[in-house]
Formats: sequence, C-alpha cells, structure tokens
Amino acid sequence: MTFFSRSPQEPYTIALIGKYQDNTVNQALVTLAEYLQERGVTIFIERETADNLACETDPNRWLVCGFADIGAHADVAIVIGGDGTMLNAARRLSRYQVPLVGVNQGHLGFMTDIARDEMLETMTDLLEGRFQPEYRMMLEGVLLRDNREIADNLALNDVVIDKGALGRMIEYELTIGGELVSRQRADGLIISTPTGSTAYALSANGPILHPALNTVALVPLCPHALTNRPVLVDAGMEICVSIQSSNGARVYFDGHVILDLEQGDLIRIRRSDNAICFLHPPGYHYFSMLREKLHWS
Repeated sequence: MTFFSRSPQEPYTIALIGKYQDNTVNQALVTLAEYLQERGVTIFIERETADNLACETDPNRWLVCGFADIGAHADVAIVIGGDGTMLNAARRLSRYQVPLVGVNQGHLGFMTDIARDEMLETMTDLLEGRFQPEYRMMLEGVLLRDNREIADNLALNDVVIDKGALGRMIEYELTIGGELVSRQRADGLIISTPTGSTAYALSANGPILHPALNTVALVPLCPHALTNRPVLVDAGMEICVSIQSSNGARVYFDGHVILDLEQGDLIRIRRSDNAICFLHPPGYHYFSMLREKLHWS
C-alpha cells in the first residue's frame, strides 16, 4: 500500500471516525466509505469505529487502524456523529495535525457542520479542494499533587473543575500569570476556549467568543459571592487552580477525561502547542452557524 502525504486541498487518504454503537452513524459511515472508495480514495476506518460497524462483515473491505496510523498517513479525517465524537477525535489527533471534517447526525453540532442529508454532495467540494481551513486553539492541563505531575490532558472545549458527586461547594485559589486573582467558594470553575464558549460555559452565562480570538474564558459555577463574574484572559497566560477544600471535587477535560482531586492539588492550564484544523464546506460562516444553532432571529 502506498500512502500519500498531501495538503488538505488534495485528500487521497481519508479516515472515517464514527460515534460508537450507533446504527444511524454506522449506516452513514458505510455509505460515505463506499462513495469515496468509488472515487479512488483510500479509506481508513478507525479501529473502535470498525468494531461497532453493524454492516461491516468483510475485514479486508477497508483498512482498519488506530489513531496513530491515522495521524501518520491520513490526509483528512471525517468525523460522523456529534460534538462529543469530534472532541474525542480532536484530542487523539491534535499532535498529528490531521484536518477534521464533521458530519452532524441531527443534534446541535457546533463543530460538526455538515448535515447528514448533504454529506455526499459536499464530498466533491472536499476532494476538489474547496473546503476552507479554520484553526482552533486547545488547552493543556497538568495535575500536580505534592509537587509531582500525576496526569496531563488536552481539551478543545474546556477544563472544568466541579464539586463532584457529593454536591458540596469546593474552595479554590485562582492565579493567572503568577498573580493571585481570588480565593473562591463555588460549585466549580470552567476554563473555556473560544470553541468551548458555546458549550458548558454558555449554559453558565459565559460569553460567546469568536474562534479567531486568542482568549480563554474563566466562568465560575454558582459562586458563593455574586460578584465573582466571568473573566476573559489572554490565552498565553498560565492559569493555576489550587484546591483548598475538595469535598470530592473532580476535574474534567472536554467532559470525557475525569480525574478525582484532593486537597492541595494544583491544576496548571495553558494554551497547548497543538491546534486543531477544521475544514468547512463552501458557504460556511461562523455567525450564520450561530443563528441557526441558537435560533437567533
């Protein structure tokens, strides 16, 4: 097998990634794979996606591989599902700089902007290089305990520190750029990228940030002091959250990766060196997407 290394405008090898255990996604994925293969495209199916393909019976029909092989050889990855599936793929592929295309399966879908019923007709634009790239920043979070690094993860949407299952408020100390901001009691804190500003942060009355901004939003969750309001900071500033009283607190990365926190833990967050490239079809505009998704008049 010969692998191509092309720009996003000339994809010859395309990886398909789908939401696991979803028959609707399975059907769409098989339809798309067959369509692209007929046009001479080499198809990769992500391994866990392939394991759940109800229609997949011939193991030699397409190449099945993990994220590392997709990162090494695919020109583009098409994600079929919702924003959660896209977030997982983004974290797994960010180090490889593989552009991502999102096909939405009928949910809100701020990142998966191609409707399923328009999926095949947009593929011609993709193959002929008419999709437009857009780069999104990511966050890198490190959890330190007793001055030792015990975990690190990436987030495209947000890093969330919250009270956990016990439901009691937590107490934390917040510093930004080495400067003490405050010591707060709250249900938690959302540290959001512009991409994540339309996710959990939006429901907590955080601002909507345009993706081109080099900005991070810090949105408190039900703060004990009503004067604790959302704050925007430059993404180049290091954000540190020191847990003063945990009460079962946890930290979440894009809502997927969950770590339990203890008193004295420090979560250090900064902009990641990796960025995600989304490829959008012709006619895509950010504010048009917001009007549609948020039902603005």
